[in-house]
Amino acid sequence: MSDDGTDDSEAHDGADDAAEPSDDEVVRTAAEAAEGIVFKHYDQSTVTDLDVTVTFEEGVLDVDVYLNAPEDAEPDREAVAQEAVETAGEAVDELFEA
Repeated sequence: MSDDGTDDSEAHDGADDAAEPSDDEVVRTAAEAAEGIVFKHYDQSTVTDLDVTVTFEEGVLDVDVYLNAPEDAEPDREAVAQEAVETAGEAVDELFEA
């Protein structure tokens, strides 16, 4: 949505395309942010499997983090995965604000 209430995809003249991050840049930013959170909490050798899946289509960001670390790892791996997803979204928000 633009400030005047019109959908940018309908009333877009292409003048500000250079200011918008590319889809690849959005995906890369989100993935790096998510991985950064995981490895902030765990040593790389502790993580036995990490899969960060990011898609950005038609302005919709979808981030999924699968984390396999020891069950007794602190902090809780589900909490870390959720924090990674949230941080990825925040990083993309910041990318668009820049």
